[in-house]
Amino acid sequence: MSSVIRILSFGDNVVDCYRDQQMMFPGGNCVNHAVFARRAGAETAYAGAVCDDAAGRLIRQALVDEGVDVASLRTASGQTAYCVIATLNGERQFVGANLGPSIIAPSAADLARLSAFDAVHTGRSSHVDAWLARFGAVTRVSYDMATVRDPARIAQVAPHCFLLAFSGGDLSGAATLALAQEARHRGAVWSLVTRGAEGALMIGPNGVWECASRRVSAVDTLGAGDTHIAHVLVGLLRGTAPDRILSDAAQAAADTCLMHGAFGYGAPMAVDLTDMMTLDEIYQTTRPAPEAF
Repeated sequence: MSSVIRILSFGDNVVDCYRDQQMMFPGGNCVNHAVFARRAGAETAYAGAVCDDAAGRLIRQALVDEGVDVASLRTASGQTAYCVIATLNGERQFVGANLGPSIIAPSAADLARLSAFDAVHTGRSSHVDAWLARFGAVTRVSYDMATVRDPARIAQVAPHCFLLAFSGGDLSGAATLALAQEARHRGAVWSLVTRGAEGALMIGPNGVWECASRRVSAVDTLGAGDTHIAHVLVGLLRGTAPDRILSDAAQAAADTCLMHGAFGYGAPMAVDLTDMMTLDEIYQTTRPAPEAF
């Protein structure tokens, strides 16, 4: 591996709409990961789809300003994906969303690029599980499972993963360890569980590591988990010691909590929310990107 770490993030994006503030911020797991990995020192690219509207232009320009390669960012018809968020004491609450054109399958050109990268990052919100074997045949796969802990789903995803991450702020210490162990048992090289204020736990080929969180007066926790995962992936690819990786990731995640939005770039909200769906409706109606060729 070269001294320069290169990561491509493939999949979901949204503008996070803070209805009470009438502000919108670029976001989505894969967009956030591309930005935070870039801030951690990697060269990053983002592949996804936005529309030529105020929200899509905001996402595109924020990525460009952060130094993320957007050569694989498509322009689609319709309205850019959005998520409506409320905050209470700095904690985010998802009110509703519309995924718009953000669920896409990789093109032949996207796949052709993968060999130039040390890893590709995606996750459950991108709905590209059918492509993980193709991804993994070319480069390392980082996957954010978020709060999904279904053993059958883990068994399907983990064999393809260099890093498999979970959000486990509601889990006990014993349950956190068991979840990370299950991911490793099912084939992930590294497994990570972020636990918010309780810190994080990581398991790899040679041990188990834990790290406490950094205490801050949070303004907004949106993006903290994505920050942590991005910094862990960059550290693993660099060969940094696991305890140092977790410590650096914890500090970066804490810093994210001190700003509004996942990584800033707020703009006046310019999104039509009349087609907003509840999260239950989204889970019931969203179809995964097909493996078409």
